[in-house]
Amino acid sequence: MTPDIPRKEVFRYLGYCGVEPSAEVSMMVETCVAQLQEVAEPRTIHRYFPLECTDEEELHFAGIVVKSRDLAKNLQNCHEVCMMAATIGAEVDRLIRQAEVRRMSEAVIYQAAGAALVEEVCDRLNAEIVSAAQARGLACRPRFSPGYGDFSLECQRDFIRILNTPKNLGVCLLDSLLMTPSKSVTAVIGLYRGAALESQVDHPCERCGCPDCQFRA
Repeated sequence: MTPDIPRKEVFRYLGYCGVEPSAEVSMMVETCVAQLQEVAEPRTIHRYFPLECTDEEELHFAGIVVKSRDLAKNLQNCHEVCMMAATIGAEVDRLIRQAEVRRMSEAVIYQAAGAALVEEVCDRLNAEIVSAAQARGLACRPRFSPGYGDFSLECQRDFIRILNTPKNLGVCLLDSLLMTPSKSVTAVIGLYRGAALESQVDHPCERCGCPDCQFRA
């Protein structure tokens, strides 16, 4: 079942931060959101792996070696990671391409709604992973995706291969290291023993943990 698309997030992606959209824009958003939600096909996958940190920037998990100071900081004190991927399907891309030919304003809204929906799908999977971790007496760090900070986009190749996303989700990787369908996300979540810190739960950037996020509060 496709989750409801948070309208607040759609308007945020459209740039309406502290600005009230007009009635015409709001109506167009509602129409586009309904159409996108009708064709979207959310799918997710996740797998757990032991984690070893050899120094302040080298990490070993799932048979790969990742060098990233930012990711190592995010995974500090973790002993396990969950690799995850999510998508809302190829039909969303088709809807966007059609709108780009017909009416660009609709294409922009579809892009925003698609981004909001895939993040909502990720949030729901993230919540499931946190709940499962808590049942094991563990807590989770905020999810962190290739491309954030110095976590190289090259690592997308490993996520695609390890999670076998072409078979499991229909998600493939282009030579540009971008995924197709475009509204797809990969991320890693660190697990550690102990209660989650309040600052991690309430931090406005819990969604991504990116040090340079344009939406940082």
